[in-house]
Amino acid sequence: MDEAIEGFTYWLRVERNRSPNTVEAYVRDLRRFAEWMEEAGRDLASIDRPDIVAHMAWLEERGVGKRSIARSRTSIRQFFKYLVKERWREDDPTVLVVAPKFTSPLPTVLSREQVEALLDTPGAEPLAIRDRAMIAVLYASGLRVSELVGLLWRNVDSRTGLLKVRGKGDKERLVPVGERALEEIRRYLVASRPLLDPAGDCPTLFVSRRGTPMTRQNFWERLKGWALRAGIRGKVSPHVLRHSFATHLLEHGADLRSLQAMLGHADISTTQIYTHVSRVRLARLHAEHHPRGR
Repeated sequence: MDEAIEGFTYWLRVERNRSPNTVEAYVRDLRRFAEWMEEAGRDLASIDRPDIVAHMAWLEERGVGKRSIARSRTSIRQFFKYLVKERWREDDPTVLVVAPKFTSPLPTVLSREQVEALLDTPGAEPLAIRDRAMIAVLYASGLRVSELVGLLWRNVDSRTGLLKVRGKGDKERLVPVGERALEEIRRYLVASRPLLDPAGDCPTLFVSRRGTPMTRQNFWERLKGWALRAGIRGKVSPHVLRHSFATHLLEHGADLRSLQAMLGHADISTTQIYTHVSRVRLARLHAEHHPRGR
């Protein structure tokens, strides 16, 4: 089992180009699966579909949540696909194993008024100018926070209004950003960045007070502080701004495929959650504001 997991790990990293976090999660699930196999007296050659189901029941008995069980099923499925590919096995016992069902919570979305309040809150200090530019870019492009802090200044094309972004799986994509966000970037580049990075040595667009690349944690904390000052209740995170970007685009007629490309989703099913969010928001707005909506 150890040899198979080691080969699978290499395959994920090198051939599938999966992120370190994904690889770590898969391997953790498989180590737990190996523990169960040892207790059950099973090996890779004899494992069949009822064994996979029994393992998932074993996880549930130990208080593992449905989401974690579903992820474990995915890890094991990928593992057996690898085993079949490498001819360790001729069949895949996971094919007919159904994942546990759970209801995905709808993502939190800010209203356009809340976004405007958030953008209006930072003042004229260098760090505030930087933060407003980061918030504006995040909302205008729907980037992941890791993509935002990793954005290189040379990958911002103010002429075409496009950002070249390196996302999950080290894949590059071009993402449009609006003129208002570009204005905030220009202001930051003139009035703030030269003070934060006088030597201009940092390759990333957004830098810390020490002239080093911004971190996700730093921006997260700064964003939470601005949200509190703006009077926005509830959780406000970089991902909430990404959700807001996607939902507001759909409400204004964007098609799902274009949104998928901008968000960098590998599978359109991931993007489809926003169609439901948009319908729910529109129904609520109708109920609240239409004279016969109640």
